[in-house]
Amino acid sequence: MVRIRIRHAVLSAVVPILLFAPGCAHKYENPITKDTQQPDKVLFDTSIDDIEHGRFERARLTLQTMMNTYDTSEYLAKAKLAMADSWKKEGGAHGMAQAEAEYKDFILFYPNMEESAEAQYKICGMQYQQMDKADRDPVHARLADAECKDVLEKWPNSQFATDAARMEREIQEVLAEGEMKVGLFYAKKGGNGYFASANRLNALVNQYPLYSQADEALWVAADDYNQMGDRFENQQAEMYTRIVRDYPLSIYADDAKAQLQAMGRPVPDADPVAEARMKFELDNRTKRSLLSKMTGPLSGKPYTATAAKSGNPTMESFKPTIPLDVPDTARGTQTTNEVTIGPVANRDILDKAPDARAAAGTADAPATPAAGDAAGKSATPEGNAAAAAPAAAAPTATNGKARKVKPPKPPKQVAPKKRAKPSEQKKSTAPAAPAPPPTGTATPDKTAGGGGAPESPRP
Repeated sequence: MVRIRIRHAVLSAVVPILLFAPGCAHKYENPITKDTQQPDKVLFDTSIDDIEHGRFERARLTLQTMMNTYDTSEYLAKAKLAMADSWKKEGGAHGMAQAEAEYKDFILFYPNMEESAEAQYKICGMQYQQMDKADRDPVHARLADAECKDVLEKWPNSQFATDAARMEREIQEVLAEGEMKVGLFYAKKGGNGYFASANRLNALVNQYPLYSQADEALWVAADDYNQMGDRFENQQAEMYTRIVRDYPLSIYADDAKAQLQAMGRPVPDADPVAEARMKFELDNRTKRSLLSKMTGPLSGKPYTATAAKSGNPTMESFKPTIPLDVPDTARGTQTTNEVTIGPVANRDILDKAPDARAAAGTADAPATPAAGDAAGKSATPEGNAAAAAPAAAAPTATNGKARKVKPPKPPKQVAPKKRAKPSEQKKSTAPAAPAPPPTGTATPDKTAGGGGAPESPRP
């Protein structure tokens, strides 16, 4: 009997969930309510049914068939949006990337439709879901920051602007938390780390004033300036001033006032707008549960419950600053060894003045060759060497100034060759043809080796 009651109780609790869960979880958000039996509408409804039941590949094939067949259909924009939704519902890294590409194509082709704001909002939501913790890679957080800013800038009056602003505040909370961790790391390091810590924390509060621990960041930055020396006293006083003025309900406000009084600096009044906003944040801040504290280190998702619930998020992009220990020459604000060119009295001097190269050419003009050298030959090597020596030793003029040139080495002494007189003709060096023997003379007997006596002539 007890078993039957337990079974009945279990069935009564599970059956309603099984009946209503599929319809609620997979219902498509943008159906076409027009009741018609047009073929393009039938294909669209079929694909939507496949999306709701998890048949994403089949749904995309049906949508592609519809867009290719009925390229002038009134449901073409809805079909393109449904294809992007199918990739988003499929999930995974590949599905998210494909969905983002399809949504961006939809915004490109249909920028004036109200669904474009929804497409951009879904891109922001996909990057927001992939966002990691503050101490990990912030690539998805920065992409989500940029995508959500597009929603607020391009469609500020859309129905998605309010939720996009909420996500933007949570995204900036994660980005600010990452900068806070880096600043605390350098503050604990000490030494030159104080410069890096003060630079990080000061830029953090300037960029993300809605950060939940902005007052602590200013307090740590003031301590960094204190450790850096007396010449940074003005920066230290500025940090205390900002705590008292912009975060009057902070736990560091009283200590900041005491420090300003000890330094002889004026204590500012609290900003009423900042005080009202901070009071609203403290009243609506949720406490982290014990279960969340236990499972937090095991989860890859950031904890964003401490993010601001009001206020406009910063719309400017993050711009890193330079620490104060970096020299001015490295910052690019000051350059050494500057060369100043004074005013020129006559700017046409290069066009009107005589060419200096022409004067140098007249001084360096070579001597006129001798008559004997016109044919391309010199008289004697000794004469050539003697003539070249004074020319080499003579200074050459370059722009009106004398310049010494090392004389070239004298050539090797070679015995002169006997030259023919100009009146004599040059003899041919070709071998002379043998003269014919005279008639009536005896020819030497070659068979005898040329040593016998000549034969007497025949009668």
